[in-house]
Amino acid sequence: MRSVITTALVFSFFEVFPHEPVGVSEVHLILGSTLLLMFGAGAAAIGLACGLLVQGLFFAPFDLPQYGMNVTTLLVPLYAVSQLARRLIPAGTAYVDISYRQALALSTTYQGGIVLWVAFWAIYGHGASLATMTEVASFGAAYMCVVLVEPLVDLAVLWLAKRLAAFTQGPLFNTRLHAAAI
Repeated sequence: MRSVITTALVFSFFEVFPHEPVGVSEVHLILGSTLLLMFGAGAAAIGLACGLLVQGLFFAPFDLPQYGMNVTTLLVPLYAVSQLARRLIPAGTAYVDISYRQALALSTTYQGGIVLWVAFWAIYGHGASLATMTEVASFGAAYMCVVLVEPLVDLAVLWLAKRLAAFTQGPLFNTRLHAAAI
């Protein structure tokens, strides 16, 4: 059920939220760290892969030939964020109690990973020309807006989850959301 929820969320992030083409790709508010904290790494990964697939099948079929490339661009940074969360957030801390600094670190890692993977694929596909590097740089600079916004969204969602604990505890959400790791 978590995977179905994250798939629907990711689809809406790509299709409903504002997204602008900049440089070599589009800038999206993907909320990968939010999905990880709320639903867990597995459900977030499945949601990212399936949400992107649904978007490609029904709204952006021109993206389907590069689906594998786009999926790695979303999932490799998610894995990095998952590993960082294990090191950065003490086992005795529930996710609803993380600090802004921790949320910023997770978000920056996720968004930075996306920029790095987009840069890798752009250079792999187009070569390391000045034009490619300029487009990658403009894409990376535009993603700074996302880096500034996503930790605030993370904290707002976690604040809501804490206030609505009666609704956000249980099998639909990550167990670590409200409970410390064992």
